Amino acid sequence: MDVGLDHVGQRAATGALPPWQRVDELVLEAYAWARQDASGAVADYIPALAQADPDAFGLCVVEVDGGTHTAGDADAGFSIQSISKAFVYALVCDELGHAAVRERIGVNNTGLAFNSVVAVELNGGHPMNPMVNAGALATTALVPGGAPDEQWAYVQDGLSRFAGRPLALDDEVYASESATNQRNQAIARLLESYGRIEVDPLPVVDVYTRQCSLVVTARDVAVMGATLADGGVNPLTGERVVSAEVCRDTLAVLASTGLYERSGEWLFEIGLPGKSGVAGGIVTVAPGKAGIGAFAPRLDPAGNSVRAQRATGYLSRVLGLNVFASSVHDPASREPQ
Repeated sequence: MDVGLDHVGQRAATGALPPWQRVDELVLEAYAWARQDASGAVADYIPALAQADPDAFGLCVVEVDGGTHTAGDADAGFSIQSISKAFVYALVCDELGHAAVRERIGVNNTGLAFNSVVAVELNGGHPMNPMVNAGALATTALVPGGAPDEQWAYVQDGLSRFAGRPLALDDEVYASESATNQRNQAIARLLESYGRIEVDPLPVVDVYTRQCSLVVTARDVAVMGATLADGGVNPLTGERVVSAEVCRDTLAVLASTGLYERSGEWLFEIGLPGKSGVAGGIVTVAPGKAGIGAFAPRLDPAGNSVRAQRATGYLSRVLGLNVFASSVHDPASREPQ
């Protein structure tokens, strides 16, 4: 992952965001800078995604106080895809608790592709983390509800509360994914054989496919990220969606696994928890500060949006979001004991 930011100065992550007007200007700068990169290719292994406009590009930053900054196609709809994994995981953690979800799903990176069957076998049937498909399927299997339709209603309602508005299903994407999700069915069957999914796995795959087919915008994704950044309270609606402890756990998992086998590079370059989706979206969370939503369909070989990575990297530097960046402490500023 090369986001090409050697020329961009790094602000320290300590302190607050710059004033609203300055953030607005920097979002426009990030958009203009990242828009110059036309590399990458639209995902085509799901036929419906291949129809996306390769030039679409939207960017949004939502601060924890609700302040919103947009550029480009911030209100263009796209399917949430794997970004949904982060928020379904948070909902399940809120229901079942820290220890139970850690034992069942795990928190460690596989180092392998998001849809790897080998990773499951190498780890004795353990899905390892909720951001790969095996872990996401195991997580969806834990969603409350006595029947698949009840589980789906729970997921749709929960993700809508994260976004602050009702999210609808893209029927075309859902149908297209349902016709091509044999690998996920196989992974779910394998998890069932290891006792990691204890219900009929095929309805689990269907609920998971539907959650990936919800329509969002870059603005929605930024609001969802800002909800995690603000300890579980949606900054637009004021509703508590999940607990602060769940936000902490979710962001820790995102930091180590959110960009699949490229997570280390993402953390090295961007320094923030994030999650990508193959429709071209990326959500990034600056704890206590803001959520960033970016959308651009052209992907790199790992399945991550090229422009979204570049815009997010730019904002991380100029807004001082990288959680590992700090300024030199001034001893003279310390209060006497």
